[in-house]
Amino acid sequence: MERKAFKMHLNEGQKEEYKKRHAEIWPELKQLLKDAGVSEYSIFLDEDTNTLFAFQKVAGGEGSQDLGKTDIVQKWWSYMSTLMRTNEDNSPVSVELEEVFYMQ
Repeated sequence: MERKAFKMHLNEGQKEEYKKRHAEIWPELKQLLKDAGVSEYSIFLDEDTNTLFAFQKVAGGEGSQDLGKTDIVQKWWSYMSTLMRTNEDNSPVSVELEEVFYMQ
């Protein structure tokens, strides 16, 4: 099992809508993530900076950010694009984070 972490940026004033959309995550997107080996996925918000911190446990080496070629992920990115910083293809601007400490 591999752990992956990355950060993204939420646009000002979009916290409640972001939470709402994730609370109603599409079943087919959730299933795609599970099928890809994502067994845990958490997103935290630093409200001082509007930084989103995402953490995943992944089997098979690919996390959610590696599924961008699928239709459902592209549709989700488009749906979420007004809430956060995105690239030209609507994918969230994300920065992979290096793990510097882990305790079991």
